[in-house]
Amino acid sequence: MRTIFGREPALWLNSLAAILGLAVTFNVGGLDAEEAGWIVASTSAILGAIAAALTWPVAVQAFTTAVATIASAVAAFGYEAAPTHVAAINGFILAVLMFVTRGQVTPAAAPKPVPPRAV
Repeated sequence: MRTIFGREPALWLNSLAAILGLAVTFNVGGLDAEEAGWIVASTSAILGAIAAALTWPVAVQAFTTAVATIASAVAAFGYEAAPTHVAAINGFILAVLMFVTRGQVTPAAAPKPVPPRAV
């Protein structure tokens, strides 16, 4: 598995989902509550599914994705929350679950060992 700046792609994908949620929090583009809900929930689901495909076991990343997506969808469509609240909930859930679960997954394809460097 190739890394991006020394980090695995799943970490970057989860971070991208959180950054997009942050953009919604600052109301970039003047979104209303429904548009923000669709954007946050769908990007969280899509990027999370890609990240799940890149990690093993898949269940840990799939759980993280499901919880973040469901939390943002419930906030957006179940409680009529403001776009900033939807994005903040999604970002918080992603950050906490990513921190808790990252140590329990590995890349789906193990990276090649790095040869020792000559001193």
